[in-house]
Amino acid sequence: MRLLLGPFRWLVTLIVAFVLFGAAQLVPYRVDDPPVVAEPRWNDPATRTLAVVACFDCHSNESHPYAWEKIAPLSWWITNHVKEGRSALNFSEWGTAQQGRANPDEIVESVRNGSMPPNFYTWLGLHGDAKLTPAERTQLADGLAATLAADPGTPSAGGGD
Repeated sequence: MRLLLGPFRWLVTLIVAFVLFGAAQLVPYRVDDPPVVAEPRWNDPATRTLAVVACFDCHSNESHPYAWEKIAPLSWWITNHVKEGRSALNFSEWGTAQQGRANPDEIVESVRNGSMPPNFYTWLGLHGDAKLTPAERTQLADGLAATLAADPGTPSAGGGD
């Protein structure tokens, strides 16, 4: 039997890998987008626009993963990353327990020092809008500082628009 499978080992391996890949698609672990509850009272529409571009995919209930990011096992990593992001800061759950635990100074500093959005988010030209220029990074950090100082956790009635 071993002699018979020898020349077809690569084919058997390929079939097993294909079956496992297909089975992984049945695991329902994908990014979900619950309804938006409330947003902060943005200091300026430009701040919200920059936050949407640079932050909302991981820090809101308005994620927009690419189609190929919904394919397991990559979808599992993306989903975990989004869940961690939302638990740290969720602009769509403002004023609730799900808002996140990050303090305003840390949020602003993360944007200002370039650790947010993370570099890997824009690798290979992905999410190109989120690759902020130094001026946009400063504008977003200043806008977030003003927004969070004025509204550190009180939900806005109008959703921020």
